[in-house]
Amino acid sequence: MMNAAFLPTPVETEEALKRAAATAAHHLAPRGRGWMLALCESWVPPRLRERAGELFAPYGLKLSLVATGMVAERLSPPIRPQPVMEVRQTKDSQGRCDLADVNSRCYDMSLPSGRESFDVPGLFEGNAQGFVGYRQGEAATSAAIIRVDDVAYVSMVATLPSQRQLGCAEAIMRHGLAEAERAWGIQRTVLHATPAGLPVYRRMGYRPVTRFHFYMAEPSQSR
Repeated sequence: MMNAAFLPTPVETEEALKRAAATAAHHLAPRGRGWMLALCESWVPPRLRERAGELFAPYGLKLSLVATGMVAERLSPPIRPQPVMEVRQTKDSQGRCDLADVNSRCYDMSLPSGRESFDVPGLFEGNAQGFVGYRQGEAATSAAIIRVDDVAYVSMVATLPSQRQLGCAEAIMRHGLAEAERAWGIQRTVLHATPAGLPVYRRMGYRPVTRFHFYMAEPSQSR
């Protein structure tokens, strides 16, 4: 997730797609850590998308997830009461670790690896803000809002299984986006939705605009 490559421009030929994968592998693979290459459907013709897995195989890349790219010019009003919880911004190591732990437990990452990735001073400063929601004294849900030009990109949305179906993800996102609007004056927001999150985001006013194919390569020591 933190070791990722994206196409800089649309591609039209097999040679261009292979070159993009080779360039990404040259920069990301030598350290032996897992890495990711993301393809936006709008930037790759269908005939190439069908062959992407074959073209990427020499680099250890396998299709891991297909997510929906969504955008909301402005959020729709909530249609149900929001859960009661305390929301804190991740301004110190404890907050960053809480955000890391929630994401690690939800996405099958080891807690030490999650903290190594997210407990980084300066990670949630400037054009990035992290938020954690607490229920009964426990870190229950999280989200991060990142300013990219004139949009607010929502990421790191996760809710512990014991706290799901209560509206926690929606509540933490609304809080974070409200803070982003106050700080940056931005209302337009974008995200990548997993199938599980798609209904939540539609209810909040997001609409699908494209899809992303995420190809993952395992750490070399695990192969």
